[in-house]
Amino acid sequence: MTTDRSISISAAPYDGYEAARMLESLARIGATHVEPAWIVGYTEPFDESAFTPDKATAYAGWMRDAGIACRAFSSHIDLGRADAVKVFKGRMDFARRLGAEVINTNASGRGNERRFLDNIAELARHAEAIGIAIGLENPGDGSDNLLDTAADGPALLGAIGERCVGLNYDAGNTASHRPDVPAADDALIAMPLCVHTHVKDVRRTEDGWFFTALGEGEVGVDRILTAIAAQPGLHLSIEIPMRLHRGRDAKPGRDPYRVPLADIERVLGASLRYARGFFETSYA
Repeated sequence: MTTDRSISISAAPYDGYEAARMLESLARIGATHVEPAWIVGYTEPFDESAFTPDKATAYAGWMRDAGIACRAFSSHIDLGRADAVKVFKGRMDFARRLGAEVINTNASGRGNERRFLDNIAELARHAEAIGIAIGLENPGDGSDNLLDTAADGPALLGAIGERCVGLNYDAGNTASHRPDVPAADDALIAMPLCVHTHVKDVRRTEDGWFFTALGEGEVGVDRILTAIAAQPGLHLSIEIPMRLHRGRDAKPGRDPYRVPLADIERVLGASLRYARGFFETSYA
């Protein structure tokens, strides 16, 4: 089918590179959209000073220079934290200044459910005010979360009851988080609840889980991309955190050195071509 749809590329594989250089690289491989990523433990250390208005202005300028747009933004925290409202509002404002229409995050550990529901109500009001959606993403680290699989989605979103809150489902996380759940099957169940979706592939080895180019792992991303193509208006991001792998216990670990730029471009370029093969689209 033919539809306007954006395929964003997560900034996660560029962990260790400056934003301007990352955006130039994305332009070289023919990408049109970036999903900036600030995720504790997955990227270089940062604090809330990363999200000031002047830094948003600088980032937006680098995007313009590279001809890259932003529709989605990742900055995962536990929204059941005591400081989650203050922290996440600042990140939402930063994301919106870059043009993002959705900001992706984790929900919360099950032990923080009551505070999560209070926090998400206030965050949803802010999201409505600034014109952004909140995408709740299933984790990949094996922890006990309010959103472990697609089966948790309807009740969770029903309890939240906010139209600007949906799922950002990631089957590549399900593979390590709940290995007994067929990842692609679960993604198809979650898809009607999604405001955005991540697509990544992963391969399991004796040493844990390693992220691969799309189509080279065991997630079944071909089925997921086929289903996305049949759902007009659902935008996606390719997320391949190449510096990261998960141990056999699903816990993440980062390599001490950043991935060579040529390797990043090879994997992302191949994955972008693979994904585009499932769509007749203008890649808006």
